[in-house]
Amino acid sequence: MDYVWALLGLALLVAGGEALVRGALRLSVRLALSPALIGVVVMGFGTSTPELAASLTAALADAPGIALGNVIGSNVANIGLILGLTALASPIVARIGGLDAVALGAVTLALLVVLAVGGIGVALAVIFLLVLTAYLAASLLFAGAGPDAPEGGETGSLWGGIGFVLLGLAMLIGGAQALIGGAMGIAESFNVPPSIIGLTLVAVGTSLPELAASLAAAFRGQGALALGNIVGSNIFNGFAILGITALVHPIAVVPSIGLAEAIALAGFAAGLLILGLVGRIGRWAGAVALAGYAAYVVAILG
Repeated sequence: MDYVWALLGLALLVAGGEALVRGALRLSVRLALSPALIGVVVMGFGTSTPELAASLTAALADAPGIALGNVIGSNVANIGLILGLTALASPIVARIGGLDAVALGAVTLALLVVLAVGGIGVALAVIFLLVLTAYLAASLLFAGAGPDAPEGGETGSLWGGIGFVLLGLAMLIGGAQALIGGAMGIAESFNVPPSIIGLTLVAVGTSLPELAASLAAAFRGQGALALGNIVGSNIFNGFAILGITALVHPIAVVPSIGLAEAIALAGFAAGLLILGLVGRIGRWAGAVALAGYAAYVVAILG
């Protein structure tokens, strides 16, 4: 049954990514919003649902330190692993908007501050959530059908677009759970140590929705959606997930999170900002990102 669950999960991820992209494109047409904004707000925030569930569960279980590792690990994986694989499979031609670039830089700096001061309490959590609210308000205030808005593209009703988005998110989350559950069962049958399973399968598992959605968007030539999905996910991970979790339980930086994580956060974010402002993330950049992520994994395991 483990193999069945793994295959079912993979199928759900593929179908869910396609449904989410189709719904997002339909929303961009019906709401007269650019695919970049839809990618950030709808896809980016929506595909971060597994991270939110994992962090809140950790906080309620009196293990808030896991929440910080989840956020940092996901943000590094989103750029190094998810963006790397997506660009390697299909080059992304899209730019990061000025407001999104500022927000991405701000959330990265905020996470570095949390690492520097040793944690995040209620006061800082409230600031995080206020900054996120201001960012969303500004995004909607200055939103519009920019030059990367689809011509023709997906058509259909607004409610149909919302339905596709919700269906896609449900399939992505369910598919990630099924695939990870099956993969863990298979790994255990080969006597793979639980620590290795946790550092690999579980760590990457919450980022599978982002991977499926970004790949689906890139293969359809919707680079703005793919890039927006990753940028939005990182912004939401830092400001919303960490902010909400810290409101539930203050978070202290655990000794296992240190210099390697800080360097990876800053380095990957800087690379994404540079490439995003240039407007093209080619296969060579994807390969470099993957190599960098592999080096990061080796560093934290060592």
